[in-house]
Amino acid sequence: MTVTGRARSGFALLGVVQAVLIFAIMILTVPLPLVARELGLGASEVLLLSAAYGLSFAALLLLGGRLTDRHGGRRMLRWGLGLFAAASIACALAPGYPALLAGRFVQGAGAALTAPAAVAVVRRLHPEPAAYRRAMATWGGLSVIGATAGSVVSGAVAAVVSWRWLFAVPVLVALAGLARSGALPAASPDPADRRPALDLRGAALATTGVSAASYALVGSTDHGWRGPGVLGPLAAGLLLLLAFAAAERRTADPLLPPGFLADRRRATALVAVMATSAGTALVFVLLSLHLQQQRDWSAAAVSAAFLPYAAALLLAGRAAGPLIVRYGPVPVTAAGLALAAGGLGLLAGLDPGSPYLTGLLPGLLLLPAGAAASFAGAAVLATGGVPPERTGLAAGVLNTAMELGPTAGLAALMALAATRPTVVGGYAAAFAAAAAGLALTAVAVAALPRTPKTTITPERTTRIKEFSS
Repeated sequence: MTVTGRARSGFALLGVVQAVLIFAIMILTVPLPLVARELGLGASEVLLLSAAYGLSFAALLLLGGRLTDRHGGRRMLRWGLGLFAAASIACALAPGYPALLAGRFVQGAGAALTAPAAVAVVRRLHPEPAAYRRAMATWGGLSVIGATAGSVVSGAVAAVVSWRWLFAVPVLVALAGLARSGALPAASPDPADRRPALDLRGAALATTGVSAASYALVGSTDHGWRGPGVLGPLAAGLLLLLAFAAAERRTADPLLPPGFLADRRRATALVAVMATSAGTALVFVLLSLHLQQQRDWSAAAVSAAFLPYAAALLLAGRAAGPLIVRYGPVPVTAAGLALAAGGLGLLAGLDPGSPYLTGLLPGLLLLPAGAAASFAGAAVLATGGVPPERTGLAAGVLNTAMELGPTAGLAALMALAATRPTVVGGYAAAFAAAAAGLALTAVAVAALPRTPKTTITPERTTRIKEFSS
């Protein structure tokens, strides 16, 4: 196999792994009522079960990125996939709620080790800056593809067989990744005295702070903002994160260097990722609730309703990479945010009598087209200019933004929806607020300085087509 063939094969494997890490977040979203009935769960148990994977995933990503920079991408990929596979098997076989909850937390931990490691290996596969930018343009859309696949597949599988069979997908993909990991490039091992120091204090503060704050934000959607079960964890999480920020300034080799987020392009790109992921998560949650509770649709019918969304996402994702190569990541990201805002704006007109074809479908086509472009361009902006020894850090920060959007952003939007006197009025307000946030982010991205356009040579055009296929 040629070098180009090995790079394409390796990227395909890692891309499937990344998509499945996000797929695993969504696999219980649509069938959660079925899980609750089977296991006899109360409201608080359902809440924690729905959040468990995302909590540990988001909380441990910075540590996972640091471990990748310390030990190398391929080694951490193997560790992460092994943990992810074992936890997925435990979830499928869980005899009750405690075992399933523990399995979901461990699944998230395995994903937090795997995601930064996968990006580090992608950089080894594409060492040239231009090739790496093209790879990250495609990489940026994989997460939303995984989330969409999770929503579409989960309802159908749960309705036909059992929700437990959904965990077969992460198990099989993780085992395939482990089996083929030997063909992936390994980083040249550094001497022990040159390895980045492991900031254990920072890791502990960041992990507990993000976990506590995220749990409070998720809990606010069901319990409001005034209860001790929300205010206590939120205050503790914010204090821990402030302590983390202070500790990082006094650490010789910090987990998250204070200047890393000072770069305007990187910081704006991360905001774009959070805004886009919050908007897409809002659509999955609110439309799933609306269609099942307000229109009495089945879980399988809800999954089918998102099929056009998935098709639009795939088509837009294929177009995003070449567009970024030709026009640069700034205009593509800004245009994607604007399109996604338009899609959410259309959904803000939702009412119980809105027909699917003319009331829901236009927004379900426009939103994913914009989201794919936004994620692709923002991934290039967020990881550009990062030295190879910090690739794991950059990947950890990017994935953290991807996870915090559906946590913090979704909680704020759901809280806004709860203030409205009617359910449909609350949905409309949440969609309108998300659209406004994306539109403002589009303006901020458009104001960024643009990089020079990449010249399209016949050779480069051929390579782009090969990569996209």
